[in-house]
Amino acid sequence: MGQQASVPKAGAELQVIGAGLPRTGTASFSAALEILLDGPTYHGGTQISRGAPIEVKSWIKALQYWIKGDSASRVEMQKIVRQRLTGYTAVTDAPCSEFVPELLEIYPDAKVICTTRDPIAWEKSMVQLQSLAMAWFLRAVLLPLPAMRHFVGYTDLLAIQWKRLYGPDAGSHGRETYAKHIAWLKETVPEDRLVLFDVKDGWEPLCKALGKEVPKDIPFPRINDSEEINRTAQYHIQQGLKRWGVILAGVAVAVGVYVKVV
Repeated sequence: MGQQASVPKAGAELQVIGAGLPRTGTASFSAALEILLDGPTYHGGTQISRGAPIEVKSWIKALQYWIKGDSASRVEMQKIVRQRLTGYTAVTDAPCSEFVPELLEIYPDAKVICTTRDPIAWEKSMVQLQSLAMAWFLRAVLLPLPAMRHFVGYTDLLAIQWKRLYGPDAGSHGRETYAKHIAWLKETVPEDRLVLFDVKDGWEPLCKALGKEVPKDIPFPRINDSEEINRTAQYHIQQGLKRWGVILAGVAVAVGVYVKVV
């Protein structure tokens, strides 16, 4: 989570499907699950933004298959999901928070836990994230980066998925979208397998849901999602600008050599 992508662990089996939307404490939740389940958590935002190019490319393909909607595409989408989540004990954050029905088919014994937050606070946070993700210069700046050059295309597909699940206004990330997500989960997930959890409540309710003892002398992880996302965005923008600097410098040298020869 945070600044580092998690690494799969041989033999690990997925036990928790994190169904909470981004900006609901998913980073803190992921860190807590790694402690309780003694294995790596696949936090979507971190794996896509900090992982190898195959991460974002795979989820782009999965979303494309999901959007097609036919049975053959669903099978291909689930193959990709299995590949990406093999070796993890839990998955959190988007895009898997919108793949809950498919994940339930793949992992029938997993518990579904949705991190929650005050809808008004969530709306404000998502508007901030949206403004960052839709910055006019982002596609050009990220172009030299092997993985992040695909990020804008990924978010475009994610927006299509959200609109299909939550309605045409989902792109605005209003509190209505948050409410529709919770309602969708209650309709999709059997009541005895769905847990709503606010990270502000700490270890006790989460441990109770998972049948685990409260960790002794280990504080519940407190990771600020907004700060982590801003830090990651700044890092990639800086890396993109550095790459462009190298590229333009190389072009300038090549042009200078050409002019001298001519």
